[in-house]
Amino acid sequence: MTSKEGKYNIKAISTMLGIQAGTLRAWERRYHIIEPVRNEAGHRLYSDEHVAILKWLIDKVNKGFTIGQAVGLYEKGSISLETNEANKHEDYSIQLSNEILDALLSFKENQANQLLNQAFCLFSIEKVTIDILGTLLVKVGTMWEKNEITVAHEHFVTAFLRTKIGTIFHSMPIDGFLPKVIAVCGPDETHELGLLIYTLFLRRKGFEVIYLGLGIPTGDIELVINEVGAQMFFTSCTMKDNLDITMKLIDDLHLKFPELVIGTGGYAFDHLNEDQQKEYGHYVVGKTKQDWEDWLKNQLQAK
Repeated sequence: MTSKEGKYNIKAISTMLGIQAGTLRAWERRYHIIEPVRNEAGHRLYSDEHVAILKWLIDKVNKGFTIGQAVGLYEKGSISLETNEANKHEDYSIQLSNEILDALLSFKENQANQLLNQAFCLFSIEKVTIDILGTLLVKVGTMWEKNEITVAHEHFVTAFLRTKIGTIFHSMPIDGFLPKVIAVCGPDETHELGLLIYTLFLRRKGFEVIYLGLGIPTGDIELVINEVGAQMFFTSCTMKDNLDITMKLIDDLHLKFPELVIGTGGYAFDHLNEDQQKEYGHYVVGKTKQDWEDWLKNQLQAK
C-alpha cells in the first residue's frame, strides 16, 4: 500500500511531476481530489498516495481527458493505488542523496552544497536530515567497512556532514519543558555521524541536547549530567570491538543515576548475543524514524 505520511512540499511535487504549483492549487480548490496535510508552518505536505493520484490524473490529461473527466474516472474507482502503480516513481530524495554522495566522493564540495541546498528547498528539514543525510551516512559507513572507499574519502564526507548537521542543529528552537539530554559517542569510537543524526531528531522535537561527541571520559560525563541536571542520555557504538566498553558505560551510568533514561544505537548493537539482547536490548532505540518515535514515546510515558 502507498504511504499516507506527508513528506513532499509543493515545490517538490512540481519538480517531480512537472506540474505548476498554481495548477495544483487550482485542482485542489475546484475538485477537492486530494487534501495535503499541513506542517507546523502551515505549508502543504504531500504523501506517496497523493503523488500516485496526481501521476494518474496527469497521465489521463496528457492522453486527452480534461481534468474534470479524469477526476470523474477516479471517483468512479477507475484507479488502483496499489504497489505496481504507486511505486513507479522514485523518491527524489534518494536520487539527491546519491548525487550528493557522488559529489563528495569526487571531492566536489561546491556541487554537494548546491545539491543539498536544492534538497532544503524541496523538502522539510526532517526529511533532509533523516532521509537524505541519514541515507548518505549509512552508505558511507557501509562503503568504509567494505574498504570500498579510502580513509581520506570517509574523512572528507564526514567533515562535510558534520558541518552541515551542526549548522542545522544550532538553529532549532528548544522546548524548556522537555527533559535535558546528554549525547556522547561510546568509548574509543571514531564515528559520530549516526549519533548526530539522532540528536537532530531530538532537537527537531524540541529537546535541549548537550552534544559532547567523541573521546569523553566517564568521569566527565557524570560531571556534566550532574551539572546540567540531565534526565536522558544517549550514546552510540559502531565498531564491534567497542561494544563491551560501551555496555560498561551504560552499566556505570545506570548504577550512578538509576532514574536516568538511557538509549543507545549503532551498528555494533546488531551483534548482541542472546543474553546481551535480554540485558541491553531495551536500551536500543532502533534504526528507523518510526523506531525512534516509538522508543521515545514509551520512555516518556514510563517517566
